[in-house]
Amino acid sequence: MGWHSLLPGLLLCLPLATGWTTSKCLLTEGSQLPLVSRYFSLCPVSQVSFLATCLSVTNLTQTLAAVPRTIEGLCLSGSVSSLPPDAFSAFPRLKFLGLNLHLTQLLPGALRGLGQLQKLSFVDHPLKKNPLFLPPEAFADLISLQRLYISGPCLNKKAGIRLPRSLQWLAIKNGCLQDVGELAGMFPDLVQGSSSRDPWTLHMLDLSFSQGLTMASPGSLQGLQLETLNLDRTRLEAAKVKALGLQKLDILSAQLTAMAELPAEAVAHFKLQELNVGSNKIRNISQEALASCRSLKILNLPSTGLSKLPPGLLAAMPRLQRLNLAGNQVQSPTLCMNETRDVSGLMTLNLASNGLRVLPPGTFSCLPHLRELLLQDNQLLSLEGQIFQNLQQLETLNLDKNPLLNLGKNWLTALPALTTLSLLDTQISLSPDPGFWGAETLHTLKLNLPSLPAPAVLSLPMYLTSLELHAASGLKHWKLSPNVFPFLENLTIGGRGLRLEVQNASEVFPALRQLSLLQNSLEAFCSQDTSNIFLWQLPKLQSLKIWGAGSHSRPCLITGLPSLQLLKLESLQSITQPRAVQLEELVGELPQLQALQLSNTGLKSLSATAFQRLASLRVLALYTEKDLVLHDSLREYSPQMPKYIYILHSPLACQCANAWVEPWVKQSTLTYIQILGPQLCPAEAGEPAKHSLFSFLWSHCPQTLELKLFLASSALVFLLIALPLFQEARNSWIPYLKALFRLWLQGRRGQGNEGKRFLFDVFVSHCRQDQGWVIEELLSALEGLLPAGLGLHLCLPDRDFEPGKDVVDNVVDSMVSSRVILCVLSGQALCDPRCRLELHLATSLLLAAPFPPRLLLAFLEPISRHQLPGYHRLARLLRRGDYCLWPEEDERKDGFWAWLRSKLGAARLGVGWHM
Repeated sequence: MGWHSLLPGLLLCLPLATGWTTSKCLLTEGSQLPLVSRYFSLCPVSQVSFLATCLSVTNLTQTLAAVPRTIEGLCLSGSVSSLPPDAFSAFPRLKFLGLNLHLTQLLPGALRGLGQLQKLSFVDHPLKKNPLFLPPEAFADLISLQRLYISGPCLNKKAGIRLPRSLQWLAIKNGCLQDVGELAGMFPDLVQGSSSRDPWTLHMLDLSFSQGLTMASPGSLQGLQLETLNLDRTRLEAAKVKALGLQKLDILSAQLTAMAELPAEAVAHFKLQELNVGSNKIRNISQEALASCRSLKILNLPSTGLSKLPPGLLAAMPRLQRLNLAGNQVQSPTLCMNETRDVSGLMTLNLASNGLRVLPPGTFSCLPHLRELLLQDNQLLSLEGQIFQNLQQLETLNLDKNPLLNLGKNWLTALPALTTLSLLDTQISLSPDPGFWGAETLHTLKLNLPSLPAPAVLSLPMYLTSLELHAASGLKHWKLSPNVFPFLENLTIGGRGLRLEVQNASEVFPALRQLSLLQNSLEAFCSQDTSNIFLWQLPKLQSLKIWGAGSHSRPCLITGLPSLQLLKLESLQSITQPRAVQLEELVGELPQLQALQLSNTGLKSLSATAFQRLASLRVLALYTEKDLVLHDSLREYSPQMPKYIYILHSPLACQCANAWVEPWVKQSTLTYIQILGPQLCPAEAGEPAKHSLFSFLWSHCPQTLELKLFLASSALVFLLIALPLFQEARNSWIPYLKALFRLWLQGRRGQGNEGKRFLFDVFVSHCRQDQGWVIEELLSALEGLLPAGLGLHLCLPDRDFEPGKDVVDNVVDSMVSSRVILCVLSGQALCDPRCRLELHLATSLLLAAPFPPRLLLAFLEPISRHQLPGYHRLARLLRRGDYCLWPEEDERKDGFWAWLRSKLGAARLGVGWHM
């Protein structure tokens, strides 16, 4: 499926507003189309990388405005009468365009700008037969168009529409076509005119489902070269095709046309290679008709009422490679004539649903080249090895839905090339003998295991790559042998009658990549303790599909699968014991999971918790999950959400918890969210109809009623909060920046400490409560005359600040004009806003100034480091010894003054101050 390349760069082109409230379009990628295929019935393409389908379109311009411009596939359904010029010119990458709009006309230039378009489809209701006017040059710009499909609308018989030379497939279906010759008037390019240009060639001309088509005017398609002509479900006699004047025809399909005999003349005339005439009442094939079929390589005769085959059927068609006789009553096929011993080159034979009871020994004796034999849905009771004696090249054998009871030992040894065997819905009593299978090349096996009265071991070929087992419930269980399947990549297990040892699954299935559990009880695969975790630890598993058939009473956590990319969980909700579950109860640690699909699992709540363990999840699709509540944690987790979330026919709960969803869907740009299906709330008493979900929530939920008031009050609160911040910026941040810029400019001019005149020796930062200690102790010790003091000039804020000047400016200018900054710190100082500001400014100067002043800290009392603002920054900036504690004991105060004199004495000498 190519999940490693899922959604490459897709969300870069999504519109800003997406989701169900603003768009009727559903977006997906071709690779993930199977997840949402039911909504793309008009777009049966998967080759394009990016598709959109838009429903209930009435305003084309408005609808297309919500579609990404890089879309490659676009399907529109609704009611639009005409296409205006340049309707799709904004989508130059379009490769597929499907229109189910009840169109009546295309204006000239409507398809202009679609040079890359390869497939174009016009669809309308088949019973309305609405006319569709196409101008002659409607497709003139479609230089890459390969397929044109018109089903339902009626075209003008003389429209004269020019077809691009690149066209390979033309389909005119369910319209008003009565005569094949009308195509020459609609599309004159199909008919070879008098010009010498090369004849027109089409791979397919599809006229099927044209109920009014009964005539084929002779020569009406003169010169046209066709590979395939499809007349299914028309009333045109296939024999009339011969007179059309076709230059070439290889394949003719005329199913459900009331044909009573093979169109032998048409086969012989064109030397057809393939003829499909199923679901007609042919009943018998004459020898004359058979003689005209020598050119056929493929003959499909399903459901034609044949009860016996004409003698020499294969001998009359020596080139035949595929023969389909399904759905007839050929109970005794006589394909090989023993008397002639002719050998046929037949490679595929389909005898399904023929009521076969016995196959004579020589049934396939003349088919040595047969590679595919389909015998399902018959009444075969037994098969012996001699029946397949001459089928040495047979690769595929299908025996489904036969009441087979016994198969002999080594019954498949006659089929040495067999690779695929299907035995579903049979009653075979499987032998435990490993030699039972015989064919050593068998790689794909499908088995139906009947219920058992006693335990049994099923021996299987060791080298299988694909295995499908359906085990009916019984008193006892089947067990598998051998112990290791080293090459098994695809395993499907249906029913509950098979017991597997899940603890060592990684050893038994080391190469397993795809696992499907159908109608199983997960009890066999999950732990039975309180955790209930999926036990199959398979390191290479990429795809896991589980269909529980409503039999699980407890959720099973799928986790521990490191390579899993695709997970589908369906019908896990117990029918008898329904239980609400959350996504984190279903899905655990799956690091590579890219696509997750849930359907009827009982999911009731979706929050961000589960997505935290799904780092690679790109697509989440939810089907038929009722009363969903989307937790508002998804809003905060949006950047890590899956790129695509589809909530399809899963009604949200009519609870106020979902009131936030609508604006989130509208504003989500990282996640594309699509909610399809009716989203309604029950009508209240006396009201005639139900309410739309979000309109109901808007009118009933307090958080939505007060939304405008909340927004207004939030804006006011923000403004009130912002005003002090602006004031703080004026008082602190701006002075910081001014001081730092001044110091940077001073450093650029080469002005350092040397030669600079300082106004102060020491700037003393202190609070008003510590002013007594500064004046009584510090001032006399530093400003006093020698020898008692140091004779320094101190800057004290209350004494030396310039009157009338801003406090912050005074602080900055004084610090810059000082050799040393001494911060006197105490508990009161750290609570003082001005002291904290001065300390912050001082540390900023240490970082920004080219030749910063020295910063000293004098602690008047012990202070915890946690009380210091920016402790870690201070610890990095201060060297050992640039801080000291004022002692309480008098005998230790001399040490404090000695420390301070040594630091300040160095400042007077101008040495030892550079950081």
